Amino acid sequence: MSEHDILLDVSDVAAVYNHSIRALNGVSFQVRAGEIFALVGANGAGKTTLLKAVSNLLSAERGRLTGGAIRFAGRSVFERNPADLVRDGLAQVLEGRHCFRSLTVEENLVTGGLGRSLRRHDVAAGIDLVYHLFPRLKERRHSLAGLISGGEQQMTAIGRALLSRPKLLVLDEPSMGLAPLVVRDIFEALARLNREEGLTILLAEQNSRIALNYADRAAVLENGATVLTASAGELSRNDALAAFYLGGSTQPAAASTLN
Repeated sequence: MSEHDILLDVSDVAAVYNHSIRALNGVSFQVRAGEIFALVGANGAGKTTLLKAVSNLLSAERGRLTGGAIRFAGRSVFERNPADLVRDGLAQVLEGRHCFRSLTVEENLVTGGLGRSLRRHDVAAGIDLVYHLFPRLKERRHSLAGLISGGEQQMTAIGRALLSRPKLLVLDEPSMGLAPLVVRDIFEALARLNREEGLTILLAEQNSRIALNYADRAAVLENGATVLTASAGELSRNDALAAFYLGGSTQPAAASTLN
């Protein structure tokens, strides 16, 4: 992997909350431009904290980095505030399907382009892309976001992030609380977006089966540390992952890389 292929570089990251609660303790991985990279691990493994660090949002949760570095497009994320990161091409969809509930679906999508000062035809093209990926949203475009289903709200949140025209789309638990068929539709749309638009995607997902099915590469987190990194196919077939992640072993696996 050449230096120019790396869009996101996370190196030995450690972080705490409230000055004392350790949340991350040695997370390292690199995301190549044009790939889907998954972070998998049990609830509490540190996935959400890591994504907040990537987007420089830790301070909003009374957290702070205590070690390591995170570089997006060659620059430290901590040199830029979250709004600047969005303008530079890093867009995050937070856990919980956050939408403006009193706005329509289409109005929610439009808000995604406000920070980029896009021209009207660019906004229209972005909305067309979202409706191409998620036909259900086109049918519900005049509905209030607070009155649509959870799956449609997740699609709206992803679509709004896409309106900022990101280089890297960061997703936190996109399958949480959704029916399996809806999850499949969302992941199929993400795969299509990656394949047809070349968008790089980083996602954190507790459902390792769905994540590894669609990702190119993945890292397993446990107790705030990286314990395995490999291609998604290798991880899905690896007995050590099954023993570690699915509870076959009570001891964390030693940090390693499978090649």
